[in-house]
Amino acid sequence: MVGAACAYFCAEAGLDVAVVDRGAIAGRTTSGGEGNILVSDKEPGAELDLALYSVRRWAELGERFGPGGFELEHKGGVVVARAPEAAAGLAKLAAEQRDSGVDAIDVSPAELAGLEPNLTREVCGGAYYPQDMQVQPMLAAAELLRQARRRGATVHTGTEVLAFRHSGGRVAGVETSAGPLTAQWVVNAGGTWGGEIAALAGAPVPVLPRRGFVLVTEPLPVVVRHKVYTADYVANVASGDEGLETSVVVEGTRAGTVLVGASRERVGFDRTFSLPVVRKLAAQAIGLFPFLAEVALLRAYLGFRPYCADHLPVLGEDPRVPGLVHACGHEGAGIGLSAGTGRLVAQVVSGARPDLDLSPFRPDRFEEVA
Repeated sequence: MVGAACAYFCAEAGLDVAVVDRGAIAGRTTSGGEGNILVSDKEPGAELDLALYSVRRWAELGERFGPGGFELEHKGGVVVARAPEAAAGLAKLAAEQRDSGVDAIDVSPAELAGLEPNLTREVCGGAYYPQDMQVQPMLAAAELLRQARRRGATVHTGTEVLAFRHSGGRVAGVETSAGPLTAQWVVNAGGTWGGEIAALAGAPVPVLPRRGFVLVTEPLPVVVRHKVYTADYVANVASGDEGLETSVVVEGTRAGTVLVGASRERVGFDRTFSLPVVRKLAAQAIGLFPFLAEVALLRAYLGFRPYCADHLPVLGEDPRVPGLVHACGHEGAGIGLSAGTGRLVAQVVSGARPDLDLSPFRPDRFEEVA
């Protein structure tokens, strides 16, 4: 998804673009996501600034190509607190987010029932975030690449990057399984595998996989109106623990299915199905929406988030290898942050001043910590 956005915005800027993917379009992490475009789950700081910037870019893309092209829905997010301490923490976070430009509205238990009639009544309060959106990520990646092609880009699927080419002290392209590609700039949008691509270029960045499961129900009428999750989801997103963490997220789709997430665990690239994780997510979802106890699951799937220890993406030109631009390490926010990332990468590569300060995301920051 991030690579597709970079390709589109670079092509829109008039650059000659080639996309190289060792698999099929949206065949890896993008196909394992829910399509979240969120500001609600981010604390004030650089990532929230990028999220707000990216939300605006997504809205522009929806107006330009029509929301139906990638099922872009301005559905809004509802965050629920089920204990007084959680409600106090959520109210504090919402106030801080408002100071940073987020439209965050405190809501009472009665107002929660109006927003989500099927929600459990065992709630102490919540917050409503009208800026939160959802997209069908595979459709979105395919559509952005289609639009990039219309602007002259080429897309090489089933093609693996094997090595980097260098000339005059900077990147000069890549060697691929289908032959060499010459380029003045190379964008590392390898997602969870971005660390491997960076290592090939001689500029390592510590991107690690963080596994997560998503459950899919049978098709239903409209029973969940917004993206709904519990307040502890924000804490789990910010956690760096290796062990299993679950915090329920529930949302409906245009097809009528309900998606249930989200689990997090660092187990490498282990794709083993875990029934205990699925059971835990299902139980948490029923606690939030009791009617789900009588609903059948169609399937469960998993993906790997590209995790960085400081929970910030790696974004911008790498001072260690001129001509190499990173756009990876977005963890679970890659879909939401992709539109903003793509625009910023296009600005970097075309020589324009980026709309945001990219220093918090600089690729060499991990060496400074070490």
